[in-house]
Amino acid sequence: MANVVVIGAQWGDEGKGKITDLLSKSADMVVRYQGGVNAGHTVVVQGQTFKLHLIPSGILYPDTECIIGSGTVIDPKVLLQELDQLHALGISTENLLISEAAHVTMPYHRLIDRASEERRGNHKIGTTGRGIGPTYADKSERTGIRVIDLMDPDGMAKQVRWTTHYKNVILEKLYDLPPLDPEAVIAEYAAYAERLRPHVVDSSLRIADAVRQKRNILFEGAQGTLLDLDHGTYPYVTSSNPVAGGACIGAGVGPTIIDRVIGVAKAYTTRVGEGPFPTELDGEIGDLLCDRGAEFGTTTGRRRRCGWFDGVIGRYAVRINGLDCLAITKLDVLDEMDEIKVCVAYEIDGTRYEDFPTSARLFAKCKPIYKTVPGWKQSTADCRSLNDLPKQALDYLKFLAELMEVPIAIVSLGASRDQTIIVEDPIHGPKRALLYSNGTPTTV
Repeated sequence: MANVVVIGAQWGDEGKGKITDLLSKSADMVVRYQGGVNAGHTVVVQGQTFKLHLIPSGILYPDTECIIGSGTVIDPKVLLQELDQLHALGISTENLLISEAAHVTMPYHRLIDRASEERRGNHKIGTTGRGIGPTYADKSERTGIRVIDLMDPDGMAKQVRWTTHYKNVILEKLYDLPPLDPEAVIAEYAAYAERLRPHVVDSSLRIADAVRQKRNILFEGAQGTLLDLDHGTYPYVTSSNPVAGGACIGAGVGPTIIDRVIGVAKAYTTRVGEGPFPTELDGEIGDLLCDRGAEFGTTTGRRRRCGWFDGVIGRYAVRINGLDCLAITKLDVLDEMDEIKVCVAYEIDGTRYEDFPTSARLFAKCKPIYKTVPGWKQSTADCRSLNDLPKQALDYLKFLAELMEVPIAIVSLGASRDQTIIVEDPIHGPKRALLYSNGTPTTV
């Protein structure tokens, strides 16, 4: 039995959806612990593509209980659309549960998000405009509306009237936007509440029961380490804590129940939105990575910025999250490369830096120091074991593992479930992740 946290070890979009889906087969419960509809997980099963934003990736296994935890922010309209899409594809959602303590994204959150980002001009953060930041801001300001509030029609109506009146002042006076009709908002969200009511539970209690029963629990984060509100590339970050520690707060559990933390990282690096990106590539190679990797956002459709693998942020993710194994995704995207570069350190004003700088000013000045390794110039898409990989591809994985000082448990070579080399299942059995000794892959 193991309780495992899956996190993104870069700027998000690392392929956590596929890894969570794979591990969910061995899990009894999957808990999404933070973020909102600004996240997007794509899972491909038998040629069918599922794009999930709020619902945990484990939903595709009917016997796996899926919980949207209290640390998430929920847009009921989008959630119900997602449920309807799954129903249309013949997927049952009876196993979905929603925390009554999760906060709710309201219409004014979306309006304020988009208007605020527009007002930033050249100082834009690069938000999705889905109202996530303003929802978390209301949560911190203690003016938010929670799922449990939606379950009380009279109380919800009073709260929405007061809050909408307050937000209308901001919409009209600050952003020159028309006011919202509070009665229309109340009617809309009352309808959402009735559809969601059967799924609403005390999720922390439900998870605690699963812990007592020694069930396998998978905690699923959204976004990635470098987008963490406290530990990311501030201010170009999200509004919550995607790091492993966020699982305890967002799910309502203590840290002593966590057995393992697995980090997901692409074999290269991508970033969406604004902010510094030391290994970013312009031109032909960047375009090749984007095209071969289909690097367009699940939520927004925005083109992702692409660059070489950054070992500095990789080591930082290992430290911040306490990673004990890795899943490397999209190794196949590098199949056509003659040579591959990996950032092993930064140079700032002539000084070498081995560690990630906290200062946004310093990070913006970072220049990558690269190590170049040979490519393998052949397809890895059909490889299903380490022995199937070309020597140079195996050497590349070895180098990444040594650079980040953490073993590799899973290697993904495409979007489908079967395009995967599983060295170990982090949920079951002893720790047997891939280690390297004198260039030879071994397990311990």
